Amino acid sequence: MREIHDRADEPVEATPEAVFSVITDIERLPQWNVAIQRVIRHPPVLSLGAQWTVEMHPSRGMRWNSLSTVEEIDLQALRFSYRTVNADGNPSYTVWIWEIAPQNSTSIVSVSWDVYLKTLDRRLLAGPIRRRQLRREVAASLRAIVQLAGSSAR
Repeated sequence: MREIHDRADEPVEATPEAVFSVITDIERLPQWNVAIQRVIRHPPVLSLGAQWTVEMHPSRGMRWNSLSTVEEIDLQALRFSYRTVNADGNPSYTVWIWEIAPQNSTSIVSVSWDVYLKTLDRRLLAGPIRRRQLRREVAASLRAIVQLAGSSAR
């Protein structure tokens, strides 16, 4: 396995701006991303090229630091993308793209992830494990975003 490509969509009873605000608030990542234990470092301003570091802890025994870099943040189109790498220097990476769209009185949050496995250990071992984990983690994260964005909209 050299690449993983997947996506998920979820309706949210909140304005697109409220949903986008939750997703782009780096300090709040551990509140909705079930795989993030804590934010180690966050940028003062979220802009093109801004970086943050989190401690990942998606399952028993697995723990690592992850570094993300903003590739796009478009407040008008409500689109946010960033590239994530393991802080250990492995060249494998993931590109995350979040898009929020209005639909009637709700919003649709869409997320896609493209994982590029560059080393043999990631291709043979970590990739297949993370593929399964990511589907579960993203589903749980979307449910949490629904709760957070919905409660902040009230």
